[in-house]
Amino acid sequence: MTNPITPPATIRAITQARLSRNAPRGAVGTATSLAFALDHARAREAVHSELDVPRLTRDLAQAGIEHAIVISAAQHRDVFVTRPDLGRQLPEDQASTLTGFGEVDVALVLGDGLSAVAVALNGAAFMTELNTRLTQLNLRCSPVILARQARVALGDGIACAMGAQTVVMVLGERPGLSAADGLGVYITQNPTDHTADSARHCLSNVREEGLPVTEAVAQTCELIKQMRATGLSGVALNQRLAIDALPEN
Repeated sequence: MTNPITPPATIRAITQARLSRNAPRGAVGTATSLAFALDHARAREAVHSELDVPRLTRDLAQAGIEHAIVISAAQHRDVFVTRPDLGRQLPEDQASTLTGFGEVDVALVLGDGLSAVAVALNGAAFMTELNTRLTQLNLRCSPVILARQARVALGDGIACAMGAQTVVMVLGERPGLSAADGLGVYITQNPTDHTADSARHCLSNVREEGLPVTEAVAQTCELIKQMRATGLSGVALNQRLAIDALPEN
């Protein structure tokens, strides 16, 4: 008895992944070649896109949310793309602008990352809903810090400058050839200048066709509650939760 083969059209209806079910031949079909070129162009455009600060500030203002703007040590997009280390560094003159907001429990950072396109589509909506949910939990949130030329670790320096124990760093993910508009959400407890990636939690592919904004916000809030209760995040938090879930003898 042979297994039935799922028609390609059925698979394509449930995934944006690049598929190839055609018979082998000497050349790629025209339609496939053009589709690949278009997706590659979209990915390049996303990487080189700049944060639309006027649009984001307008959207945040309409939601009644304050904001501040910082830029990493990368300064310019071409430097940012070729020097990831500079995108992780917060210059002292930028850090000094973040010290006048009072006591902060959670620093909220919205950065361009490797796809400002993703931020333009869902960044303000995510931050607006997250700010509302965290306020309901009686947590003091920072203004949304709009971070230009930002890598993930830039959020650590921002949180340290603001004295926040928790930081939520939201930024555009590295685009692939099936999607160039995914947001990544990185949550870290007790960040320092030397926080390892293993000490973070990450929610990936936040977009309409992936993890919806509302669900991503709910998961972020749950993680923040667990982090602040234990003082842990990343692998250490996962290990603690696994131990706590073990049955008692």
